[in-house]
Amino acid sequence: MQGQAQQQAYDRGITIFSPDGRLYQVEYAREAVKRGTASLGVRTPEGVVLAADKRSRSELMEATSVEKIHKADDHAGIASAGHVADARQLIDFARRSAQVNRLRYGEAIGIETLTKDVTDHIQQFTQVGGARPFGVALLIGGIENGTPRLYETDPSGTPYEWKAVSIGADRSDLQDHLEENYSEELSLDEGISLALKTIAQSNDGELEAAGVDLATISTETEEFVEHTNEEIASHIAANDLESTEDPEE
Repeated sequence: MQGQAQQQAYDRGITIFSPDGRLYQVEYAREAVKRGTASLGVRTPEGVVLAADKRSRSELMEATSVEKIHKADDHAGIASAGHVADARQLIDFARRSAQVNRLRYGEAIGIETLTKDVTDHIQQFTQVGGARPFGVALLIGGIENGTPRLYETDPSGTPYEWKAVSIGADRSDLQDHLEENYSEELSLDEGISLALKTIAQSNDGELEAAGVDLATISTETEEFVEHTNEEIASHIAANDLESTEDPEE
């Protein structure tokens, strides 16, 4: 009982370290990320793929109102997992940062610079009294000087660069699937296939176009492109991931 009471004393404030060097509120924020549906990114020589599981909680909900992937700038996109409201705040911050860079320097912001701007902002909320950490993780992908880049942000404010990564629910299983099937020689279409097959691991191997968000940033065009439901359905069919359930049942 005494140990439990001691933990409760340390997890009430974000500015207080526990005796074993832990910030409980940051750890709780990471747990919030795990409760969000999965998002993932795949980096290929031809560009970056961002994909997300956006299954709605009810058939009455408009599928278009569930947004997991957002455009940050012409050459950059962001996928999220965790608290949606927190994600929107960070995405708005990233967009402002990208626009300020264009106005100030007359050029697109680097993906690494954009990520570190966001993580610096996140980190401030781990050491300010009266605030809480952001309960969300982001994947920031795009093209920088003709090179694809893919980063993950953590609720602690730490950036990580990846070749392929999953965040949110079932991260361990989805990451294992990525590690087993990723190759540095993938084409952009093969990256899309890998992303969809990985998300399908959390859906009994099946997907519906309305339940998936998909976007790509190609090294050739350096433009963020969000795929339509028709295009996603085509990719799902090409990879034999179509749902076998009868929609009338």
